[in-house]
Amino acid sequence: MTAASEPLLRVEGLQVHFPIRRGLFFDRTVGHVRAVDGVDLAIDRGTTYGLVGESGCGKSTLGRAVLRLVEPTAGRVVFDGTDVASLGGEPLRHMRRRMQMVFQDPLGSLDPRQDVESLLSEPLQAHGLGGGKAGIATRVRELLDAVGLPAAAMRRYPHEFSGGQRQRIGIARAISLEPDLLIADEPVSALDVSVQAQVVNLLEELQERLGLTYLVIAHDLAVVRHISDVVGVMYLGSLVEQAPADALYDEPLHPYTRALMSAVPVPDPVVEERRARILLAGDLPSPANPPSGCRFHTRCPWRQETRCDDEAPVLRELAPGHLVSCHWAEEIRDGVLRPKSAEEVAATQGVSVRATGADGGFEPDALLQGVDEPIERR
Repeated sequence: MTAASEPLLRVEGLQVHFPIRRGLFFDRTVGHVRAVDGVDLAIDRGTTYGLVGESGCGKSTLGRAVLRLVEPTAGRVVFDGTDVASLGGEPLRHMRRRMQMVFQDPLGSLDPRQDVESLLSEPLQAHGLGGGKAGIATRVRELLDAVGLPAAAMRRYPHEFSGGQRQRIGIARAISLEPDLLIADEPVSALDVSVQAQVVNLLEELQERLGLTYLVIAHDLAVVRHISDVVGVMYLGSLVEQAPADALYDEPLHPYTRALMSAVPVPDPVVEERRARILLAGDLPSPANPPSGCRFHTRCPWRQETRCDDEAPVLRELAPGHLVSCHWAEEIRDGVLRPKSAEEVAATQGVSVRATGADGGFEPDALLQGVDEPIERR
Protein backbone atom coordinates (compact mmCIF):
# COMPACT_ATOMS: atom_id res chain seq x y z
CA MET A 1 0.00 0.00 0.00
CA THR A 2 1.42 3.35 -1.02
CA ALA A 3 1.62 6.38 1.26
CA ALA A 4 -1.04 8.12 -0.84
CA SER A 5 -3.55 5.28 -0.33
CA GLU A 6 -2.70 4.69 3.35
CA PRO A 7 -5.37 6.21 5.63
CA LEU A 8 -4.19 9.19 7.63
CA LEU A 9 -5.76 7.72 10.78
CA ARG A 10 -6.39 4.08 11.65
CA VAL A 11 -8.01 3.00 14.90
CA GLU A 12 -7.60 -0.71 15.66
CA GLY A 13 -9.41 -2.45 18.50
CA LEU A 14 -9.54 0.72 20.59
CA GLN A 15 -10.80 0.28 24.15
CA VAL A 16 -11.30 2.85 26.88
CA HIS A 17 -12.48 1.37 30.20
CA PHE A 18 -12.94 3.54 33.28
CA PRO A 19 -12.59 1.74 36.63
CA ILE A 20 -15.45 1.76 39.15
CA ARG A 21 -14.00 2.09 42.63
CA ARG A 22 -15.59 1.52 46.01
CA GLY A 23 -14.38 1.52 49.58
CA LEU A 24 -14.33 3.86 52.55
CA PHE A 25 -10.66 3.57 53.49
CA PHE A 26 -9.18 1.45 50.69
CA ASP A 27 -10.38 1.91 47.14
CA ARG A 28 -10.93 -1.29 45.24
CA THR A 29 -11.98 -1.77 41.65
CA VAL A 30 -15.35 -3.51 41.42
CA GLY A 31 -15.94 -3.12 37.70
CA HIS A 32 -15.33 -1.02 34.62
CA VAL A 33 -17.37 1.35 32.48
CA ARG A 34 -16.73 0.18 28.93
CA ALA A 35 -17.01 3.59 27.26
CA VAL A 36 -15.27 2.41 24.08
CA ASP A 37 -15.04 -1.32 23.56
CA GLY A 38 -13.18 -2.49 20.48
CA VAL A 39 -13.64 0.11 17.73
CA ASP A 40 -11.97 -0.15 14.31
CA LEU A 41 -12.13 2.66 11.78
CA ALA A 42 -9.99 4.40 9.15
CA ILE A 43 -10.08 7.97 7.82
CA ASP A 44 -8.53 8.80 4.44
CA ARG A 45 -6.60 12.01 3.91
CA GLY A 46 -8.69 15.05 3.04
CA THR A 47 -12.01 13.35 3.88
CA THR A 48 -14.58 13.76 6.62
CA TYR A 49 -15.67 10.90 8.86
CA GLY A 50 -18.92 11.51 10.73
CA LEU A 51 -19.48 9.62 13.98
CA VAL A 52 -23.05 9.55 15.31
CA GLY A 53 -24.94 7.96 18.19
CA GLU A 54 -27.00 8.87 21.23
CA SER A 55 -25.56 10.19 24.47
CA GLY A 56 -23.49 7.65 26.36
CA CYS A 57 -22.43 5.63 23.33
CA GLY A 58 -18.75 6.63 23.71
CA LYS A 59 -18.22 8.76 20.61
CA SER A 60 -16.69 11.73 22.46
CA THR A 61 -14.47 9.42 24.51
CA LEU A 62 -13.22 7.86 21.28
CA GLY A 63 -12.27 11.28 19.90
CA ARG A 64 -10.40 12.17 23.07
CA ALA A 65 -8.63 8.80 23.10
CA VAL A 66 -7.33 9.43 19.58
CA LEU A 67 -5.60 12.57 20.90
CA ARG A 68 -4.56 10.83 24.13
CA LEU A 69 -6.61 13.30 26.17
CA VAL A 70 -7.85 10.12 27.84
CA GLU A 71 -5.59 7.09 27.92
CA PRO A 72 -6.68 4.06 25.86
CA THR A 73 -6.99 0.81 27.77
CA ALA A 74 -6.08 -1.27 24.72
CA GLY A 75 -5.79 -1.02 20.96
CA ARG A 76 -3.81 1.12 18.55
CA VAL A 77 -4.21 4.64 17.16
CA VAL A 78 -2.04 4.86 14.05
CA PHE A 79 -1.64 8.41 12.74
CA ASP A 80 0.32 8.76 9.51
CA GLY A 81 2.09 5.47 10.18
CA THR A 82 2.93 6.19 13.85
CA ASP A 83 1.24 4.50 16.80
CA VAL A 84 0.16 7.45 18.93
CA ALA A 85 -0.68 5.16 21.86
CA SER A 86 3.02 4.27 22.20
CA LEU A 87 4.29 7.87 22.28
CA GLY A 88 5.10 9.91 25.35
CA GLY A 89 6.83 13.11 26.38
CA GLU A 90 8.27 15.30 23.63
CA PRO A 91 7.37 12.97 20.70
CA LEU A 92 3.72 13.04 21.78
CA ARG A 93 3.79 16.85 22.10
CA HIS A 94 5.14 17.19 18.57
CA MET A 95 2.56 14.72 17.23
CA ARG A 96 -0.28 16.64 18.85
CA ARG A 97 0.65 19.66 16.77
CA ARG A 98 -0.69 17.70 13.80
CA MET A 99 -3.91 16.67 15.58
CA GLN A 100 -6.19 19.32 17.04
CA MET A 101 -9.68 19.43 18.52
CA VAL A 102 -12.70 21.72 18.42
CA PHE A 103 -14.70 21.27 21.61
CA GLN A 104 -18.47 21.21 22.05
CA ASP A 105 -18.78 24.13 24.47
CA PRO A 106 -17.02 27.14 22.94
CA LEU A 107 -17.22 29.18 26.15
CA GLY A 108 -16.01 26.41 28.42
CA SER A 109 -13.04 25.62 26.18
CA LEU A 110 -11.71 29.20 26.15
CA ASP A 111 -9.90 30.75 29.13
CA PRO A 112 -12.09 33.70 30.22
CA ARG A 113 -8.98 35.52 31.58
CA GLN A 114 -7.25 35.64 28.21
CA ASP A 115 -8.12 37.90 25.31
CA VAL A 116 -8.33 36.50 21.78
CA GLU A 117 -4.80 37.52 20.88
CA SER A 118 -3.43 35.63 23.88
CA LEU A 119 -5.62 32.57 23.15
CA LEU A 120 -4.41 32.31 19.56
CA SER A 121 -0.76 33.21 20.16
CA GLU A 122 -0.25 30.77 23.05
CA PRO A 123 -0.07 27.58 20.91
CA LEU A 124 2.29 29.34 18.47
CA GLN A 125 4.62 30.31 21.30
CA ALA A 126 4.46 26.83 22.87
CA HIS A 127 5.63 25.22 19.63
CA GLY A 128 8.11 27.93 18.66
CA LEU A 129 6.21 29.06 15.58
CA GLY A 130 5.37 32.47 14.16
CA GLY A 131 8.85 33.98 14.00
CA GLY A 132 8.84 36.40 16.93
CA LYS A 133 6.32 38.84 18.37
CA ALA A 134 5.59 40.64 15.10
CA GLY A 135 5.23 37.38 13.20
CA ILE A 136 2.86 35.95 15.78
CA ALA A 137 0.69 39.09 15.69
CA THR A 138 0.48 38.79 11.89
CA ARG A 139 -0.44 35.11 12.17
CA VAL A 140 -3.19 35.89 14.68
CA ARG A 141 -4.72 38.43 12.29
CA GLU A 142 -4.56 35.84 9.49
CA LEU A 143 -6.35 33.28 11.66
CA LEU A 144 -9.11 35.73 12.56
CA ASP A 145 -9.57 36.60 8.91
CA ALA A 146 -9.72 32.90 8.01
CA VAL A 147 -12.67 32.33 10.35
CA GLY A 148 -14.48 35.55 9.42
CA LEU A 149 -13.70 37.73 12.45
CA PRO A 150 -12.28 41.28 12.32
CA ALA A 151 -8.79 42.15 13.58
CA ALA A 152 -10.42 44.29 16.29
CA ALA A 153 -11.50 41.04 17.99
CA MET A 154 -7.92 40.52 19.17
CA ARG A 155 -8.37 42.72 22.23
CA ARG A 156 -11.71 41.28 23.32
CA TYR A 157 -12.47 38.46 25.76
CA PRO A 158 -14.57 35.32 25.15
CA HIS A 159 -17.61 36.56 27.11
CA GLU A 160 -17.90 39.53 24.74
CA PHE A 161 -18.74 37.29 21.76
CA SER A 162 -21.82 35.37 20.70
CA GLY A 163 -21.83 31.57 20.71
CA GLY A 164 -21.10 31.33 17.00
CA GLN A 165 -18.24 33.82 17.25
CA ARG A 166 -16.74 31.92 20.18
CA GLN A 167 -16.84 28.71 18.17
CA ARG A 168 -15.05 30.51 15.33
CA ILE A 169 -12.32 31.48 17.83
CA GLY A 170 -12.09 27.83 18.89
CA ILE A 171 -11.70 26.79 15.26
CA ALA A 172 -9.05 29.48 14.70
CA ARG A 173 -7.09 28.16 17.67
CA ALA A 174 -7.39 24.59 16.36
CA ILE A 175 -5.99 25.47 12.91
CA SER A 176 -3.29 27.80 14.25
CA LEU A 177 -0.65 25.04 14.20
CA GLU A 178 -1.62 23.92 10.67
CA PRO A 179 -2.75 20.42 11.70
CA ASP A 180 -3.50 17.52 9.38
CA LEU A 181 -6.38 16.10 11.45
CA LEU A 182 -9.14 18.09 13.15
CA ILE A 183 -11.51 16.36 15.58
CA ALA A 184 -14.72 18.35 15.98
CA ASP A 185 -16.73 17.18 19.00
CA GLU A 186 -20.32 18.38 18.58
CA PRO A 187 -19.08 21.61 16.93
CA VAL A 188 -22.54 23.12 16.39
CA SER A 189 -24.81 21.47 18.97
CA ALA A 190 -24.55 24.42 21.39
CA LEU A 191 -25.40 26.97 18.68
CA ASP A 192 -28.63 28.36 17.28
CA VAL A 193 -29.89 26.68 14.13
CA SER A 194 -29.29 29.85 12.10
CA VAL A 195 -25.64 29.88 13.19
CA GLN A 196 -25.04 26.15 12.74
CA ALA A 197 -25.04 26.40 8.96
CA GLN A 198 -22.47 29.20 9.05
CA VAL A 199 -20.06 27.16 11.18
CA VAL A 200 -20.55 24.02 9.08
CA ASN A 201 -19.88 26.01 5.90
CA LEU A 202 -16.77 27.49 7.53
CA LEU A 203 -15.46 24.00 8.34
CA GLU A 204 -16.02 22.89 4.74
CA GLU A 205 -14.29 26.00 3.39
CA LEU A 206 -11.27 25.49 5.66
CA GLN A 207 -11.04 21.84 4.67
CA GLU A 208 -10.92 22.71 1.00
CA ARG A 209 -8.43 25.54 1.52
CA LEU A 210 -6.08 23.82 3.99
CA GLY A 211 -6.48 20.17 2.99
CA LEU A 212 -7.73 19.14 6.44
CA THR A 213 -9.00 15.72 7.46
CA TYR A 214 -12.01 15.74 9.81
CA LEU A 215 -13.47 13.44 12.43
CA VAL A 216 -16.84 15.06 13.17
CA ILE A 217 -18.65 13.76 16.26
CA ALA A 218 -22.33 14.66 16.39
CA HIS A 219 -25.86 13.49 17.13
CA ASP A 220 -27.54 15.69 14.52
CA LEU A 221 -27.93 13.41 11.51
CA ALA A 222 -28.68 16.28 9.14
CA VAL A 223 -25.37 17.99 9.95
CA VAL A 224 -23.44 14.74 9.61
CA ARG A 225 -24.97 13.96 6.23
CA HIS A 226 -24.17 17.44 4.94
CA ILE A 227 -20.50 17.43 5.87
CA SER A 228 -19.39 13.76 5.88
CA ASP A 229 -17.96 11.45 3.25
CA VAL A 230 -18.22 8.35 5.46
CA VAL A 231 -20.53 7.91 8.46
CA GLY A 232 -20.08 5.53 11.38
CA VAL A 233 -22.85 4.72 13.87
CA MET A 234 -21.91 3.87 17.48
CA TYR A 235 -24.03 2.10 20.05
CA LEU A 236 -22.89 1.35 23.60
CA GLY A 237 -19.17 1.63 22.89
CA SER A 238 -19.12 -0.30 19.61
CA LEU A 239 -19.37 0.58 15.93
CA VAL A 240 -22.53 -1.04 14.52
CA GLU A 241 -22.54 0.36 10.98
CA GLN A 242 -20.25 2.27 8.64
CA ALA A 243 -20.86 3.35 5.07
CA PRO A 244 -20.50 6.22 2.60
CA ALA A 245 -22.90 8.96 3.68
CA ASP A 246 -25.36 8.63 0.79
CA ALA A 247 -25.46 4.83 1.04
CA LEU A 248 -26.11 4.92 4.78
CA TYR A 249 -28.96 7.41 4.49
CA ASP A 250 -30.50 5.73 1.42
CA GLU A 251 -30.40 2.19 2.83
CA PRO A 252 -29.48 1.78 6.51
CA LEU A 253 -28.92 -1.89 7.30
CA HIS A 254 -28.53 -2.08 11.07
CA PRO A 255 -31.75 -1.95 13.15
CA TYR A 256 -30.35 0.82 15.36
CA THR A 257 -29.44 2.95 12.34
CA ARG A 258 -32.94 2.39 10.95
CA ALA A 259 -34.43 3.63 14.21
CA LEU A 260 -32.24 6.74 14.07
CA MET A 261 -33.20 7.45 10.46
CA SER A 262 -36.90 7.01 11.17
CA ALA A 263 -36.62 9.83 13.71
CA VAL A 264 -35.28 12.35 11.17
CA PRO A 265 -38.04 14.90 10.41
CA VAL A 266 -39.19 15.12 6.79
CA PRO A 267 -40.05 18.61 5.47
CA ASP A 268 -43.10 17.27 3.55
CA PRO A 269 -46.03 17.24 6.04
CA VAL A 270 -47.91 14.55 4.08
CA VAL A 271 -44.92 12.20 4.02
CA GLU A 272 -44.12 13.01 7.64
CA GLU A 273 -47.63 12.04 8.74
CA ARG A 274 -47.75 8.75 6.82
CA ARG A 275 -44.24 7.36 7.18
CA ALA A 276 -43.51 4.56 9.63
CA ARG A 277 -41.45 5.30 12.70
CA ILE A 278 -39.46 2.78 14.69
CA LEU A 279 -39.93 3.20 18.42
CA LEU A 280 -37.34 1.63 20.71
CA ALA A 281 -38.35 -0.05 23.95
CA GLY A 282 -36.49 0.45 27.20
CA ASP A 283 -33.50 2.62 28.02
CA LEU A 284 -29.89 2.52 26.91
CA PRO A 285 -28.18 -0.30 28.91
CA SER A 286 -25.38 0.60 31.28
CA PRO A 287 -21.90 0.50 29.71
CA ALA A 288 -20.71 -0.93 33.04
CA ASN A 289 -22.81 -4.04 32.38
CA PRO A 290 -23.51 -4.32 28.64
CA PRO A 291 -25.87 -7.07 27.41
CA SER A 292 -24.42 -10.34 26.20
CA GLY A 293 -24.42 -11.20 22.52
CA CYS A 294 -25.59 -8.30 20.37
CA ARG A 295 -25.64 -5.21 22.58
CA PHE A 296 -28.71 -3.86 20.83
CA HIS A 297 -30.86 -6.99 21.27
CA THR A 298 -32.60 -5.64 24.41
CA ARG A 299 -34.21 -2.87 22.32
CA CYS A 300 -34.17 -4.36 18.81
CA PRO A 301 -37.50 -4.72 16.94
CA TRP A 302 -35.93 -7.46 14.77
CA ARG A 303 -34.52 -9.55 17.64
CA GLN A 304 -34.58 -13.30 17.02
CA GLU A 305 -34.60 -16.14 19.53
CA THR A 306 -31.33 -17.52 18.21
CA ARG A 307 -27.89 -15.86 18.03
CA CYS A 308 -28.97 -12.35 19.12
CA ASP A 309 -28.82 -13.00 22.87
CA ASP A 310 -25.62 -14.99 23.11
CA GLU A 311 -23.50 -14.43 19.99
CA ALA A 312 -21.77 -11.09 19.41
CA PRO A 313 -22.00 -10.05 15.73
CA VAL A 314 -18.88 -8.98 13.86
CA LEU A 315 -18.60 -5.91 11.66
CA ARG A 316 -18.83 -7.35 8.13
CA GLU A 317 -19.11 -5.92 4.62
CA LEU A 318 -22.47 -6.35 2.90
CA ALA A 319 -21.81 -3.89 0.06
CA PRO A 320 -18.69 -2.07 -1.13
CA GLY A 321 -17.64 0.10 1.81
CA HIS A 322 -20.83 -0.70 3.74
CA LEU A 323 -20.07 -2.50 7.01
CA VAL A 324 -22.73 -3.66 9.45
CA SER A 325 -22.69 -5.54 12.75
CA CYS A 326 -25.92 -7.58 12.68
CA HIS A 327 -26.60 -11.33 12.31
CA TRP A 328 -29.75 -10.75 10.29
CA ALA A 329 -28.87 -7.71 8.18
CA GLU A 330 -29.56 -9.44 4.85
CA GLU A 331 -32.96 -10.74 6.00
CA ILE A 332 -33.90 -7.32 7.35
CA ARG A 333 -32.79 -5.63 4.12
CA ASP A 334 -34.75 -8.06 1.94
CA GLY A 335 -37.88 -7.85 4.07
CA VAL A 336 -37.77 -11.50 5.17
CA LEU A 337 -37.90 -10.41 8.82
CA ARG A 338 -40.55 -7.98 10.00
CA PRO A 339 -40.06 -5.65 12.98
CA LYS A 340 -42.00 -6.11 16.21
CA SER A 341 -43.73 -3.19 17.86
CA ALA A 342 -42.14 -1.41 20.80
CA GLU A 343 -44.76 -2.99 23.07
CA GLU A 344 -43.87 -6.51 21.87
CA VAL A 345 -40.15 -5.89 22.38
CA ALA A 346 -40.83 -4.44 25.83
CA ALA A 347 -42.93 -7.44 26.80
CA THR A 348 -40.14 -9.87 25.95
CA GLN A 349 -37.65 -7.85 27.99
CA GLY A 350 -39.88 -7.25 31.00
CA VAL A 351 -39.94 -3.46 30.64
CA SER A 352 -42.80 -1.04 30.07
CA VAL A 353 -43.39 1.48 27.32
CA ARG A 354 -44.82 4.85 28.35
CA ALA A 355 -47.49 6.06 25.95
CA THR A 356 -49.16 9.46 25.91
CA GLY A 357 -51.24 11.37 23.40
CA ALA A 358 -54.13 10.42 21.17
CA ASP A 359 -52.19 7.90 19.09
CA GLY A 360 -50.52 6.29 22.11
CA GLY A 361 -47.03 6.93 20.82
CA PHE A 362 -44.06 9.12 21.60
CA GLU A 363 -41.51 10.93 19.59
CA PRO A 364 -38.16 9.21 18.90
CA ASP A 365 -36.67 12.56 17.90
CA ALA A 366 -34.80 12.48 21.20
CA LEU A 367 -32.28 10.27 19.45
CA LEU A 368 -31.33 13.22 17.30
CA GLN A 369 -30.92 15.46 20.31
CA GLY A 370 -28.61 13.07 22.13
CA VAL A 371 -30.84 12.23 25.08
CA ASP A 372 -31.52 8.68 26.15
CA GLU A 373 -35.24 8.86 26.85
CA PRO A 374 -37.97 9.44 24.25
CA ILE A 375 -39.80 12.76 24.25
CA GLU A 376 -43.43 12.24 25.16
CA ARG A 377 -46.08 13.78 22.97
CA ARG A 378 -48.29 16.30 24.73
